[in-house]
Amino acid sequence: MKLLCKTQLGTTLCLREIQGDSLCLWDHALILQENSEIPAEACEEQLQNWIRGNVSACPSSVFIFDEMDKMHPGVIDAIKPFLDYYEEVDGVSYRKAIFIFLSTVHFDFMTSNAGGDLINKAALDFWTSGKRREDIQLKDLEPMLSVGVFNNKNSGLWHSSIIDRNLIDYFVPFLPLEHRHVKMCVRAEMAARGYAVNEEVVQAVADEMTYFPKEQKIYSDKGCKTVQAKLDIHEDLMMGDTIARG
Repeated sequence: MKLLCKTQLGTTLCLREIQGDSLCLWDHALILQENSEIPAEACEEQLQNWIRGNVSACPSSVFIFDEMDKMHPGVIDAIKPFLDYYEEVDGVSYRKAIFIFLSTVHFDFMTSNAGGDLINKAALDFWTSGKRREDIQLKDLEPMLSVGVFNNKNSGLWHSSIIDRNLIDYFVPFLPLEHRHVKMCVRAEMAARGYAVNEEVVQAVADEMTYFPKEQKIYSDKGCKTVQAKLDIHEDLMMGDTIARG
């Protein structure tokens, strides 16, 4: 299985539905950036050897390629034989392996005066038409994402053969988070810290986040990324409330 995930929230959400006890998880740290002095050929060879060795040891391997926007275009094509529809490559089967590509790149919507992110624009279009965020389906965004990634010069998948040859099974967009989703993040973080959930603190932290569009304030600019830092400010109140309830 091959997935391209467009996310600002990291690998956790991308893996939640597919990770299991029988899978071996490999987080790829060999990122070749545009200004790297490492020859592309050397990186491609290391990449192939790394995948080949891990799949030989664990056929049900999960490979995560984070920050695809920082990888030199063309390097990722080195793994094309492993993603293709061969039963085996040099005696090794990759049919059970899962490849996940994460990207935080924003794709400019050139017809919009304000520009911005295609996914955010699609979500706003649904909201403007009176539809819920939950009504957005994969088929509504997947064609747009595949074209956007393929034509984005700031992506390691720019004009990549693994897209051109239709070797990515799913393009998975992570939609912008609404105010209620941010509150869920705050509650989860409070519980993780061992504090009783104080709805006043939840509301305060959610209100401190910035949202777009500026007038309607529908979606969080940074998802839940700054929830932990903002919750630190309310640490004393949470501690006192937990002791009082306790």
